[in-house]
Amino acid sequence: MKCIATFNVTSMAIMFERACRKESLDVKVVPVPRQLSASCGLACSYDFNDEDKIRSICEKKNIEVVEYHHL
Repeated sequence: MKCIATFNVTSMAIMFERACRKESLDVKVVPVPRQLSASCGLACSYDFNDEDKIRSICEKKNIEVVEYHHL
């Protein structure tokens, strides 16, 4: 299942992508689908199977994710 993480600021989306890619996770910066949020305009897509590891990375790196969306 594909998922989307949304952010309040662009810098958090970039930090999220970099931190996850350093851990060899398949993460991609994408435009925020308008039905999800009108926030900063950028989100990150990832695979649901990686969510626990991604949440752990974000907690350790102080990356502020507004919401995790399961599509």
